[in-house]
Amino acid sequence: MKPGEMQRPTVSGTSYIGIPLPRANARRLLAGRGQYVDDLQLPRLAHAAMVRSPYAHARIVAIEAGAARAAPGVLSVLTGPDIARLCRPYVGVLLHVKGMRSAPQLPLAIDRARWQGEPVVAVIAESRAQAEDAAQLVAIEWEELAPVTDAETALDPQAPVIHPEFDSNLCFERLVDTGDVEAVLARAEHVVEDTFVTARHAATPLETRGIVAAFNPAERHLTVWQSTQVPYMMQWILAHHFGLPETSVRVIAPDVGGGFGLKIHVFGDEMAAVAASLLLGRPVKFIADRVESFVSDNHARGHRVRIRMAVSGAGDILAVDMDDLFGIGPFSGFPRASVNEGLQVGNLTGAPYKQRSYRGRSRAVFQNKPMYGQYRAVGHPVACAITEGIVDLAADAVGMDPAEFRRRNYISADKYPYTLVSGPTFEKLSQHEALEKLLAMMDYTGLRREQAQLRARGIHRGIGLASFVENSNSSSATYGQGGVSIAAQDACTIKLTATGGLAVASSLTEMGQGAHAVAMQVAASVVGVPIDRVKVILGDTDATPYGGGNFGSRGTGIGGEAVFQTARALRANILAFVARLEETEPSLLDVREGNVVDADSGAQRMTLEEVARTAYFRTDRVPRDFQPELTVTRSYAQKTYTGVFTNGIQASYLEVDTESGFVKLLRHWVVDDCGTIVNPMLVDEQIRGAVVQGIGAALFEQCIYSTEGQLLNGSLADYLVPMAAEMPDIEIGHCVTSTATSELGAKGAGEAGVTGAPAAVMNAINDALKPFRARMTVQPFTPERILRALGKVR
Repeated sequence: MKPGEMQRPTVSGTSYIGIPLPRANARRLLAGRGQYVDDLQLPRLAHAAMVRSPYAHARIVAIEAGAARAAPGVLSVLTGPDIARLCRPYVGVLLHVKGMRSAPQLPLAIDRARWQGEPVVAVIAESRAQAEDAAQLVAIEWEELAPVTDAETALDPQAPVIHPEFDSNLCFERLVDTGDVEAVLARAEHVVEDTFVTARHAATPLETRGIVAAFNPAERHLTVWQSTQVPYMMQWILAHHFGLPETSVRVIAPDVGGGFGLKIHVFGDEMAAVAASLLLGRPVKFIADRVESFVSDNHARGHRVRIRMAVSGAGDILAVDMDDLFGIGPFSGFPRASVNEGLQVGNLTGAPYKQRSYRGRSRAVFQNKPMYGQYRAVGHPVACAITEGIVDLAADAVGMDPAEFRRRNYISADKYPYTLVSGPTFEKLSQHEALEKLLAMMDYTGLRREQAQLRARGIHRGIGLASFVENSNSSSATYGQGGVSIAAQDACTIKLTATGGLAVASSLTEMGQGAHAVAMQVAASVVGVPIDRVKVILGDTDATPYGGGNFGSRGTGIGGEAVFQTARALRANILAFVARLEETEPSLLDVREGNVVDADSGAQRMTLEEVARTAYFRTDRVPRDFQPELTVTRSYAQKTYTGVFTNGIQASYLEVDTESGFVKLLRHWVVDDCGTIVNPMLVDEQIRGAVVQGIGAALFEQCIYSTEGQLLNGSLADYLVPMAAEMPDIEIGHCVTSTATSELGAKGAGEAGVTGAPAAVMNAINDALKPFRARMTVQPFTPERILRALGKVR
């Protein structure tokens, strides 16, 4: 295969794998026919509103809810103890993360509130307006307590301890150490160091969190419609914590308006809505509004990282020393925990390059801020930013071009599989190929020449590079081995319909990323039917086989492989059946365009409709010793590595106005290697969307808190997200290194863009500011911070 050539699995007839088809569900959504949780209207539907803590840390002295209970339309007012009688506590720890700890949680606060926005009382009424009006009548007497809001001081001996049962606010600490870092740093010709800071982020998907819980007391059956990425995880949690058989819980994920990792967690307000339905025996809806989302959704990022790098005079990386500190909420999130960002920063700092000596420490501390959890590309953008930022410093120290420095230090192609000292193994990367492709796409030499010419005229443009790796297709090492009931496998059932079409039921979920299209294209290609004869069912625990759902760039790599294997098995069954009917061998037959044909001549033997009708309706024509199996289920889990890594590189070209501090993004390039590409259009748009999200981190997004733990910019009027008019053209290129862990060969693509974009923009800004000896390392890189770095404001 030539470099960059698309690799596709071998299928017969027309293949839709590698074809840029529009999503089949796009027309329905664009026509306004989507059905999201808030669109559901059920008989006797009640609505929940939450009373939340106005303080970051306070004791609940008393709750007076009499006026609220007497308000029009109110059905129930529930406090923490009321729900605690129904719901078992939950603890967000991973058993395989040594030394990790967290306190038990319940849906509503009892005795103490530990962050501004923690739900304390749930008011249930006939309408949302009535519930919100009554919530205003709940009177809570508070005793305000000293909050812990700064991760840097959370471990000080004099800092208040959030959980009295613990001796400090430390959630976990991990150290990876080859043991020789100090010696290498001491004798190195060059040592560069810096401190990098990333801001806390809110996920802000288009659709906020929402749930409708409907408990049928006659059957003791709970049906939940939820805006979730993980229906089977939620089914297990609801059954386990509310004491129901798993077979009595159904979770449906209807259309989901974006997730970004937010919707793979357990939230107290949603659990409270379920409890209310169990108590009332009628459906209860809770929809988080945008303002309360800012203090009730899980946040992410928010790291302070100090890093040193030892480099030889020739430009070889000799050692990396990294110290990462980040504050989570007052609890570790359930069930996935809140330490995964730190684990990934520890694993992947320095990862794109040959490793010699390494020391990495990550610490997570409890603090009185909103809960903290997984967010798109968990920890990867932090690891990428500190690595690529220090790499540019190292290149400058030895007087080497940043592109050449990266080329020199990449892992050699003959060294794969390559295991990092921190644990992960890279099956095979294409770093050198990706770099060369990127430099050609952007005309790197020409841009450097243009930059120099403009700089002479007082126009300050910068070029920033950022190599990245992305973990995808994770094994059970991520969660299952930590005692968490989250499936590492996905499954698919494909049924040949009576008219010769395919009904595909997959454990994947659709949240705008294209899982529906991937399942269609793979199933149609492998079985051999026209794509318009394929129907896909996702997101329903009563209608799909068991699986993990969508998170961590696993949809196509794991769920798509399950579809591939299921389709291949169904095709084999079809050929075996027709071979018996036609008294021939299966190897002499093929399925093409919905027909069973002679493999050599292409002459039609039977249509798939005839095959199905014979099997279903004319069993008199079926040999007595043969039972056709035209409904097939297969499962797939990646078990070779802890995860299958993708790789790539990004570049940013921008201009800094040194008088105003504003950054103008001019162009952005990405070369990504995600293995086999099922739908290039979807992959490119996933990358572009993720790049925009990464640019948001670099230039705009931050949760700003007061010293008392109050969120000061908790609305979209104040929390800035990137807008289309501010974005540059984003050009995408690909290398293809298919994984050998599956037959489809696909890796993840959903998080590559957000992984590398902040680092590329940061390096470009610093490149533009180089004549002023100014340097930016605190995200977001706002005009005020740029002017401060230039010495123009204090």
